[in-house]
Amino acid sequence: MMSIPFFGVFLAFVATLAGSRTLALALWFVSMAAMLVLFKLHATDPLNIAL
Repeated sequence: MMSIPFFGVFLAFVATLAGSRTLALALWFVSMAAMLVLFKLHATDPLNIAL
């Protein structure tokens, strides 16, 4: 799951090299939103600790 935002950032980099600034910014913003959602899911996950 965590690889999805990194693929998005890579595609944004490729779009930048291709000269499509609008697509690059859109991919970057979508990737950052996905990373924030994944972080929220990770941070609020209960820990299974047997003491």
